[in-house]
Amino acid sequence: MERSGVINIYKEAGYTSHDVVAKLRGILKQKKIGHTGTLDPQAQGVLPVCLGKGTKLCDLLADHDKEYEAVLRVGITTDTQDMEGNVLQESSVQVSEEEVRTCILSFQGEQMQVPPMYSALKVNGKKLYELAREGKVVERKARPVTFHKIEVLWMELPKVKIRVQCSKGTYIRTLCNDIGEKLGCGGCMEELLRTRVERFALEDAVKLDEVQKAMEEGTVDSLIFPVDRIFDQYPTAKTTTQGDLLVHNGNRLFSELLQEEPEAESGYVRVYDSEDTFIGLFEKKTDQLVPVKMFYRKEN
Repeated sequence: MERSGVINIYKEAGYTSHDVVAKLRGILKQKKIGHTGTLDPQAQGVLPVCLGKGTKLCDLLADHDKEYEAVLRVGITTDTQDMEGNVLQESSVQVSEEEVRTCILSFQGEQMQVPPMYSALKVNGKKLYELAREGKVVERKARPVTFHKIEVLWMELPKVKIRVQCSKGTYIRTLCNDIGEKLGCGGCMEELLRTRVERFALEDAVKLDEVQKAMEEGTVDSLIFPVDRIFDQYPTAKTTTQGDLLVHNGNRLFSELLQEEPEAESGYVRVYDSEDTFIGLFEKKTDQLVPVKMFYRKEN
C-alpha cells in the first residue's frame, strides 16, 4: 500500500536529510518518498517529508519561508561557517553586547548572500561540498534572500542565540559568518534548529522511532498530513460523474461539468471528482478551470 501526504519529521543530529528518506522507505515499505529541503547533518528540527503522490509537493514546500533558532559564536571563523569545520581564524571579542545586537538586526530585510562552499548547490553538475572536500574553491554568485525578522533570544558573549524568519535559499551559517565579518572579529554557527517550514511546526514534528512505533501499531496514517490540506486556503469545486473522465485525464473543466462550483471568481481552486477524490489544484479563468498541478493517479 502506497501512502500519500506529508510527514513532519523531527530530524535529529547526525542524520543527513537523505538518511531520513532512506530510513522512512524502510519503515513505510515504499519507495516514492522525498524531502523538502536539505538540513545540515548536525542541524535538527523540522523536515517535512513527502510520500507517494505528495512528492509533487517537494518543490512547492521548499519554496516556502522558514524559521530557525541558531547559536552564533563570535570570534571564530571556519571553512564551513559552522563549528564542524576547520578554524581559519580566532580573534578576541572586543565588541559590546549592544554593538552585536545592532549588527545582527541590521541584517533584517532584503540581502545579497553568497552561498557557502560547503553546501549542496551544484556547479557544472557537481555539488559544492564535493568540490570543497577536494580543496577547490569556485566563484559563487550572490543571491537575493530576505530576512523577514531576526530576534536576539539571549546573549552571553561570545555566544548569541537568534531566531530567524527567512525566505527560501537562505543559509543561516552564512548569516552567522557575515555578522562576524561585519563585527570585525569573525563568527560562525554553533547550533541550528529549524522550527518551522510553512505550516509544519517543531511542536508537531515526530522522530523516526515514533514513526516506526506507529507503523508497528497500525496508527501511522494519523501522522500523515493529507495532500489536499496543503491547499486548504483555496475554495473547492466538485465534478459531475460526466466530468470525472475529463478531470481524471487532466483536462480543463467548464461550469456545466461541475456539481459544486467555487465561490471565488478567479484564482486557485481545489478540485475533487464526484467520489470526493482530490484531483489537483486548478486555476479559475472566466468560465473554466485550468489544471495547474495534478495529484490524481489512476489505481491499477
